[in-house]
Amino acid sequence: MRMKDRVVIVTGGGTGIGRGISETFARAGATVVVNYASSKDAAEQTAAAINADGRSAIPYQTSVTDEAQVKAMFVDVNERFGRIDVLVNNAGWSKRTPHHLLDDLTEEIWDRTMNTNLRGAFYCMRAAAPYLKKQLGASIVNIVSIAPYSGQGSSIVYAASKAGLISMTKSFARVLAPEVRVNAVAPGFVRTRFAGWPPETFDEAAKTAPLGRLATPEEIGEAALFLASGGTGITGETINVDVGITSIGRRV
Repeated sequence: MRMKDRVVIVTGGGTGIGRGISETFARAGATVVVNYASSKDAAEQTAAAINADGRSAIPYQTSVTDEAQVKAMFVDVNERFGRIDVLVNNAGWSKRTPHHLLDDLTEEIWDRTMNTNLRGAFYCMRAAAPYLKKQLGASIVNIVSIAPYSGQGSSIVYAASKAGLISMTKSFARVLAPEVRVNAVAPGFVRTRFAGWPPETFDEAAKTAPLGRLATPEEIGEAALFLASGGTGITGETINVDVGITSIGRRV
């Protein structure tokens, strides 16, 4: 119950990695605000499953790309619960676009990716800052990716957006210190519907990974929970949760 009486907002918290994070924080005792933009059914199901397990969660619709909506969410959550302790910036978007097909990377894909993954995270961190500063031990955890380290990933712009968020993690860690710690978790391949990867891509990645498998949403959640509640001497850092691929490479 490391997060007992704490209030956590998880953007994109109803599906995939976001659901794993929401459930992990709820099991640790937090009240979880399961944010979503369009995945209403998934967010409601995630919140319902958490509540059925004797924990506490609510679904909350907000598009992170709309600054007015973001500000309103933080005002409302703070008024409802009296505090905000942790923000997990997990909301993201990508469309799988082979890197060598440069002309396929349209302005629409570019703008939506950057607006969700980078601009949205900025809006949320800026809006969260005054509330987090009021709470002892407050924290922000950004969900990034290992894609910037290799220049791979679902698209060139996806890798660029996550590189920007790694940089912004450091900037906010500096700006919000000493009251608020800001860190990031960089997942590798995780079996979710995100970006529309075919099943065989996950299978091949698992075969060559040092641990012989892929990381799970729950493991991403545990890393985020550690940074939010246990890693009290850590700020401005990014932890890779990719079963060793970035650190030691793929098996041959």
